[in-house]
Amino acid sequence: MRTRLVAGNWKMHTTVREAHDLAAGVRDRLAAADGADVVVCPPFTALAEVGRTLAGSPIELGAQDVHWESHGAFTGEISAPMLWDLGCTYVIVGHSERRHLLGEDDETVRRKVAAALAHELIPILCVGESLEERDGGRTERVVQTQVRIATLDVPPDQAGQLVIAYEPVWAIGTGRPATGAEAGRVAGLLRGWLREWFGEAAEAIRILYGGSVTPETIGEFAAQPEVDGALVGGASLDADAFARIVWAVATKDSSGAP
Repeated sequence: MRTRLVAGNWKMHTTVREAHDLAAGVRDRLAAADGADVVVCPPFTALAEVGRTLAGSPIELGAQDVHWESHGAFTGEISAPMLWDLGCTYVIVGHSERRHLLGEDDETVRRKVAAALAHELIPILCVGESLEERDGGRTERVVQTQVRIATLDVPPDQAGQLVIAYEPVWAIGTGRPATGAEAGRVAGLLRGWLREWFGEAAEAIRILYGGSVTPETIGEFAAQPEVDGALVGGASLDADAFARIVWAVATKDSSGAP
C-alpha cells in the first residue's frame, strides 16, 4: 500500500512573517490528520522559518527547486545539501512554470532528479502536456518522454522514493482542472511505463495530480485508484482549504472534513 501524499507549492508567495502564519495554520489544522503524508514547499527565503514552525509536527518541509551541483559558482542557485541542512525532505523538480517560463528542459530535470536522490531528498517530479500538445493528441508521447528522460539515472533500488506529479499545463492556475477520469487514465499509463522500467519498484512510486486542485474538485481525483494524492498550488495558500484537501485525500471523503 502506498501512503497518500499532499504537497503544497506556495510558489513566489509569502514573506517570512506570512509564511510563518500560514505554516502555523496548516500545522494546527492538521495536528490530528492521519492517512496521508503532508509537505509544504515555501519559497527559499522562508524555508528556515517554516521549518522551525513545523518542528515536532508530522508535516514535512520541501523546496520548490534545486540545482544539480552540490556547490560551485552558480550565483542565485540552491544546492541539495543546502536544502537538506535546512531540514527539507522533499523538493519539486521540473515544475511546468520552470519548464515553460524559465527554459528548463528534460536534460536539466534529469540532472536535478539525480542530485536530489543523491542527497536523500525525495523529488516530486512534475510532468504534463500543454494545451497545444493535448489538442494535438500528443499527451501520451510528451508525458512518457518527460518521465523517461528524467528517470534515466535512477537506479531500481531508489525508484520507489520517486514521486511523480501529473500536472497538465493547460489546467495550472486556470481554474480548468482535468477530470478525475482523465487524471486517472494518465496515472495508469504512468504506472505501466514505470513497471516496464523499474519492475516491482514501480508499485511504491506515488503519482499525484496537480492542476487547479481545490477542496471542491479533489474528491474525483482522490477516488482514482492510481492517483495517490495531489500537488496543490493556489489552494495551499489558504490553511483551511489546504487542510480540507488533505482530509479528502486521506479519507477519500470528498467533503474534506475530519
